[in-house]
Amino acid sequence: MEEEIEGRGEPCHSIPRGGPIYVPNLVGPLSSVPNFESSLLLQLQNLEAELCTSDSSQPLDEDISVDELKILSEGELVDMAMKEALQGENHDCPSQPSQEPAREKRVYRRRSRNKHESPESITRGENVSSSLETSSGSPSASGCIENNNSRKRKKRKANNHAIENSYTAKVEELVKIKQKQDEDKAAAKLHSFNASCKITEGAITLSERTERMKSLRFTRSATKVKSPSTGEQIAVQYPEVVLSVEVYHNSRKWAKTQEFLVLGRQTLTELRDKIYCLTDQMMQKAGQHDPSGYFLIEDVFCNDLRDPSAIDYSEPIFDWLRNSKDEALKKWECIITGELQQKQKAIVGDVTGLRLPHFKAVNMHMTRFCDLKFRLGAGYLYCHQGNCKHTFVIRDMRLIHPEDVHNRAGYPIVLFQLKFRVQKCNVCKIYRATKVTVNDKWALKNPCYFCKDCYFLLHYGKDESLLYSDFSVYDYLHD
Repeated sequence: MEEEIEGRGEPCHSIPRGGPIYVPNLVGPLSSVPNFESSLLLQLQNLEAELCTSDSSQPLDEDISVDELKILSEGELVDMAMKEALQGENHDCPSQPSQEPAREKRVYRRRSRNKHESPESITRGENVSSSLETSSGSPSASGCIENNNSRKRKKRKANNHAIENSYTAKVEELVKIKQKQDEDKAAAKLHSFNASCKITEGAITLSERTERMKSLRFTRSATKVKSPSTGEQIAVQYPEVVLSVEVYHNSRKWAKTQEFLVLGRQTLTELRDKIYCLTDQMMQKAGQHDPSGYFLIEDVFCNDLRDPSAIDYSEPIFDWLRNSKDEALKKWECIITGELQQKQKAIVGDVTGLRLPHFKAVNMHMTRFCDLKFRLGAGYLYCHQGNCKHTFVIRDMRLIHPEDVHNRAGYPIVLFQLKFRVQKCNVCKIYRATKVTVNDKWALKNPCYFCKDCYFLLHYGKDESLLYSDFSVYDYLHD
């Protein structure tokens, strides 16, 4: 589904965010794209076989109603209680209009019978009725009427009280159902991530449940990304795996600078061409740009040798491994075991024999992600421009979703790009800095940042000659 980014009018796609739940400092086992696809296919086949077995078996004795599985809100529970209470009232109290026709029939029969009677009897009836009318005004008659009215009021109050009691009972019953649903939801915790955890454990409180679910928020959200600018359409081969790759800053190792979605059948060079680093721009402006670089994933050096002038960065490392095996083993042991175990080894002695991994080198432009083995959550190395090193992490691996971009030419997709702070001119504090001076005696700070106009006004005269030169000046490039 294509939409537009607000305020820009640029077409974008909504990318689903799913996959494994991110747990800090958790590294998965060694895996690969083919192993992931085969294990997932096996699970789907087992699920299909289980469903076929359940369909062929005998039907259950009790049918499960959809209403029993539905989670009801408080408003729905109140509405249900009102309806059930009103239905019970209609069944308990017979309707009054049904008695009226029988009463009218008796009156009609009485009148018709009076037509055949003699005038004397009619006269007696009129006398009796007149006597009744006169007696109705007596105190005894009025007392009877008041008693009847009081009885009706009491009966009406009793009926209202019974209705209220039935309504309250229904509400209490439905409240118990709601409480049971909340307890069941609370008990259905993420037990599959902990072998020692059981579903039957007690319910957790609302605050604990909210705190626990904070890390799961991103799995229910979607990210809007720009549509691929290329007009080329290349169909994605199915089944296809999507990898989420994070790249971190070269000096601020904790700061994530970019995040990508790449396909399992894409080459590593397609990812490298999308990685942005200020060092590339600085070296290119200085005329010393080096097209070489490598990814180190587990024990494989993936060298970028597309350019004829590129060099193999891994060759000096292999020479050092061959010529200094003891030193290399010590460094590798320190990396694997840590400093504490190194001190224990100095006291107790060597108890475990570590070996160096069998490193190998491959060409980056001929290597796809599905050709490598990696660990989800592990930090790997990207090196370029001689000694500029970045940590990158393969954070997620999942099958492609129907809402994903299904144009292979649109990958890798940039999900996140760090926005750096803009350095403004220290003089006017309006425009962006383009020059930086060091040890400048007339500058406000050291180093001092200048825009193009302020630098020219403070360092050049009317004849466009430099006023003084006892300072260093550099072009300032924005991150």
